[in-house]
Amino acid sequence: SGSDRKMKRNIKLVGKSPSGLNIYTFKYKDWFLNDNNTYTGVMADEVPEYAVIHRDDYDMVDYSKIDVDFKIIN
Repeated sequence: SGSDRKMKRNIKLVGKSPSGLNIYTFKYKDWFLNDNNTYTGVMADEVPEYAVIHRDDYDMVDYSKIDVDFKIIN
């Protein structure tokens, strides 16, 4: 999923995973995903390198490799 900080707005730290990763709520910027949903997940620049997929100019996270779930919360 899109996990690059440049794709997100309204970023708020809401907790930590058991392994110590920061968990955030955020909305996507309209140019990336034009919806008004709030999501929970991580920032790609804060997760272990093995979980990051570099695509074009943005980083994505393979959530199957970390202990945080990416989800819509509204």
